[in-house]
Amino acid sequence: MRRDLMDILVCPVTKSALTLEVTSEENGDVIEGTLRCEEGHVYPINDGIPNLLPPDLREAIDGPDEPTSEAVEDAG
Repeated sequence: MRRDLMDILVCPVTKSALTLEVTSEENGDVIEGTLRCEEGHVYPINDGIPNLLPPDLREAIDGPDEPTSEAVEDAG
């Protein structure tokens, strides 16, 4: 994911700004990481692609393996 996308990306649920946490970066692009909104929703970045499906829809499609806002709240 290109870092300049942060200028236009917002949380699809709350429309609030997202914070980028980078796990892996290559040639200035984010390969692995996480996007988080102010309300606690979490969106993974895998293979350079941000998954901005709302957490409940993502869990219904992918299963509970991906981090959700509830998992972050429980851990925090």
